Amino acid sequence: MPLHHWWDSARELAGAPRARFLAVTAGEWRRVFQDAAASGARLLALWAGNGALAQRVVCAALLGDAGLLVTWLPMGVGEEYPGVQDLFPAANRMQRAAADLAGIRSSDPDTRPWLRHSAWPADSHPLASPSLPAPASPPPIDEYAFVRVQGEGVHEVAVGPVHAGTIEPGHFRFSVVGEKVLRLEERLGYVHKGIERRFCELALLEGHRLAARVSGDSAVAFSWAYCQALEGMGRHEIPLRAAWLRALALELERSANHLGDLGAIGNDAGFAFGLAQFSRLKERLLRASERALGHRYLLDFIVPGGTRIDLGADGARALGELLPALAREVSVLRGIYEEHAGLRDRFAGAGTVAPDLARRLGLTGLAGRASGQAFDLRNDHPWPPYAALGPAKSSQKDGDVLARVTVRFDELAESLRLMQRVLGSLRAGEHCAAPPVPAADAFGVGLIEGWRGPVFVALEAGESGRIRRCHPHDPSWQNWPVLEHAIIGNIVPDFPLINKSFNLSYSGQDL
Repeated sequence: MPLHHWWDSARELAGAPRARFLAVTAGEWRRVFQDAAASGARLLALWAGNGALAQRVVCAALLGDAGLLVTWLPMGVGEEYPGVQDLFPAANRMQRAAADLAGIRSSDPDTRPWLRHSAWPADSHPLASPSLPAPASPPPIDEYAFVRVQGEGVHEVAVGPVHAGTIEPGHFRFSVVGEKVLRLEERLGYVHKGIERRFCELALLEGHRLAARVSGDSAVAFSWAYCQALEGMGRHEIPLRAAWLRALALELERSANHLGDLGAIGNDAGFAFGLAQFSRLKERLLRASERALGHRYLLDFIVPGGTRIDLGADGARALGELLPALAREVSVLRGIYEEHAGLRDRFAGAGTVAPDLARRLGLTGLAGRASGQAFDLRNDHPWPPYAALGPAKSSQKDGDVLARVTVRFDELAESLRLMQRVLGSLRAGEHCAAPPVPAADAFGVGLIEGWRGPVFVALEAGESGRIRRCHPHDPSWQNWPVLEHAIIGNIVPDFPLINKSFNLSYSGQDL
């Protein structure tokens, strides 16, 4: 059955443009996924629904050509839902996370914990219990069943979860012969922050602040997705000026991350000059962000109804002077990177993800665009004001570190151009108009193209203006498993370089 059959029978959903909602039966659940896979749709997210203090529900968001389809399957106590990891491999960890947090399990065979790490009893679930029992003694550490590779000369190299740098914890188990990697298996979720449970304790008009802190380098994308869902639930249209200011903030966030990562990637290839220069440019941009919009990383800039502060004349002037200067310097540095024989030798062919593999595994965002997956929400499913902005889309097909660096340079140059256009197009008007509090049981979704890829938020309203359930989803859920494939056949010392070319979020996984 074509996916559009399900789309046609779904009802309109508040929030993200072209979104619909479909309640299904257990028998229909897997058929929807089969039709979605056959039509080339993408799995955006899979999560436990309002199991917090209400009914048991498993939900999924699928993105096809027609738009976003959110499916909703009510479940009885003790029931399993049909697993879908054979159709969408990225669903594996999402299903395991739902089991850890809400006790809702799929029929797929991989039942290993993903987020729990013995942080709470195995028979308790943070999203299904009003409170978790305090353990009388520290719980025993789980024996995690890593997949073992057998053969002559095969040995394991364990890296992390504690690393030498100031980064978040993640464990990487390499199976190698000599230095050649045969297999990599990741284990994440070591610092469970309780974000999804904390959302259930907040008011709807306060949740944007927590959303901005799901993954700090994507604060604008997550807070905008949250506010898009909230505003859609109340059928609230934000002022036109607010939409353009939000776009300015999102492109500032994209640019800052690309500047930082291009320097770090150069440094991992032994080119410290690149790190120094791009760090300098990033610092200039962050200072301009603070002067113009009140914060270096824009954590609380986007609020329900618009933006926290307006862009003043001095801030606009400072940004307007800086952006073309940054564009010129980035262009010079790009020429240096492209002509540097040592960098090209390290970048070309390292960490390759072929387009067919990227498609089958659901690689998304900038990493997907570097592997032939030419998909960008700003172009393919635009929301205001991106239909008017019309950003140019970057795409490569080689899928290696060099391709990901090329996409970053392209997107950085385009973001600098878009921000100059925003500054030239801003019209006078209000920057915020507070939205109404949604009624209980309202449901909305937000979908924003962050700098890594699609950022998704599903929001359910409870009684008295409270949040019943909020699920934030970072695109790293899709891309971390692909990194395990990207390293195969490479040598262990190239892993930091390949890893940094993706630069995925640990925090966005640890909900």
